Amino acid sequence: MNPVTAYRFITANQFAVVGASTDRSKYGNRVLRWYQAHELPVIPVNHKEATVESVPAIASIEEIDDPANAAISIITPPKVTLGVLKKAKELGIQKIWLQPGAEDKAVLDYAREAGLDIIAGGPCILVQGPSLLTHRANL
Repeated sequence: MNPVTAYRFITANQFAVVGASTDRSKYGNRVLRWYQAHELPVIPVNHKEATVESVPAIASIEEIDDPANAAISIITPPKVTLGVLKKAKELGIQKIWLQPGAEDKAVLDYAREAGLDIIAGGPCILVQGPSLLTHRANL
């Protein structure tokens, strides 16, 4: 994981969890609760549910108020992830963490070709996130 990319990610003004789930056993829910437990401003992105973990959900990253200053964690199948990355590029979202399983070769190829500086192929935010939180304390 590139430390500069990780620093930019964790110091974002707002976070969104793409693939947030109401099922507490799924990673989309666990990642959302991680942000909540650390009192980080987070929005669930779920096109079917109005709320996830008592937080109003949005249907798409297009609904993020300030996309240039937001960071997104993506927990979706690779085919869905590819579409999310294309929309993120269009919206100017630069802080992107692909949680394990959200990427495949096509996703990684697109990210490279599009010039996206993503966190991928590595640890989940549930594992790596706690060590990054010290950077937020310095804001």
